[in-house]
Amino acid sequence: ENRYVDLAAGFGALLLGHSHPSVLRAIQLQSERLLQALGDVYPSDAKIGLIERLGQLLPIPEAQVILGQSGADAVSAALKTAALATAKPGVIAFQGSYHGLSYGPLAVTDLRPSYRAPFQEQLSPHVRFALYPSSAAELDESLEMVRALLAGQPTGAILVEPLLGRGGVIDPPAGFLRGLQELARDAGALLITDEIWTGLGRAGDWLASTADGVVPDLVCLGKGLGGGLPISACVGSRAVMAHWSREQEVVHTSTFAGAPLAAATALATLDTLGRGGVLERAADLGARWKARLELRLRGTAISAVRGRGMMLGLDAGELPGGGWALQKALLARGFVTSTGGGQRDVLVLTPPLVITERQLEAFDDALLDALG
Repeated sequence: ENRYVDLAAGFGALLLGHSHPSVLRAIQLQSERLLQALGDVYPSDAKIGLIERLGQLLPIPEAQVILGQSGADAVSAALKTAALATAKPGVIAFQGSYHGLSYGPLAVTDLRPSYRAPFQEQLSPHVRFALYPSSAAELDESLEMVRALLAGQPTGAILVEPLLGRGGVIDPPAGFLRGLQELARDAGALLITDEIWTGLGRAGDWLASTADGVVPDLVCLGKGLGGGLPISACVGSRAVMAHWSREQEVVHTSTFAGAPLAAATALATLDTLGRGGVLERAADLGARWKARLELRLRGTAISAVRGRGMMLGLDAGELPGGGWALQKALLARGFVTSTGGGQRDVLVLTPPLVITERQLEAFDDALLDALG
């Protein structure tokens, strides 16, 4: 049989790897109790517990939560919340961004124009894209572009990934998120951070945005939250979420949003991440891995190693076939990876946080072999 080391982990979703005992135990216990409740009318205890736990991730009192099934659901909830809170239709997103492919998130996704083109006439015309800065030299240009866009139309939200994920794993310069927060506040807009990929330890902290000194108005979570089962969340302050309470009922929900099984695995995932130094180990191991790769890849076709924590991107744009060719070469050597960037020119590495250093070292050797 073929055996593989998975450094993609379900596009970063399997934070604890495949079939972690804590997740399997939660599935077993919950499957014997209740598979489906009645949404917000008669929610399960697992859903209530998860909402309470997620509300503690933002360093603000009484944060509130809207659950969904996918990251795109969470982004949709955030965009709707911003529209209700500000009554402004405009959204500023960023070049190379990826927020999902359902209609609201698709309108704010710029990774590839081909994703939007067939549906352009049905998408919001109030979205504008600014430069996502990849260096300190681009920071002022990016913030000035955002400032100009804010002046050009009534804008209710700035939506940003703390690290650009599928766009190429770009870690922006220090001060980027703080600059966006100041601009949003001055314009009466909400700052929404899409932490579907970066959150819950992937980038080395519970939230990459708060680690950068920013408390966003809304945070979107997904991917790794459910331990492999589909669940997502939009988390925000009570003051912002209060705009859902209106004379005429307005809701954002679905039949399986916060279903007991996924809610139980999410709680088990959060519990596991919060004990035994899992996040601290991931941050330390990721930093050492990145430094080792930078050293070993000097003089190869890899022009840059980017990222933070257990979220790295290798720029393979100078390699014939780019990241896609490298991905295939590594699969033949027993390693599963993914690609990013607009031309799929970046090899994306998002292993489980619990991966061993020995497995990472074996990958390093295979990578150098694949590069010739």
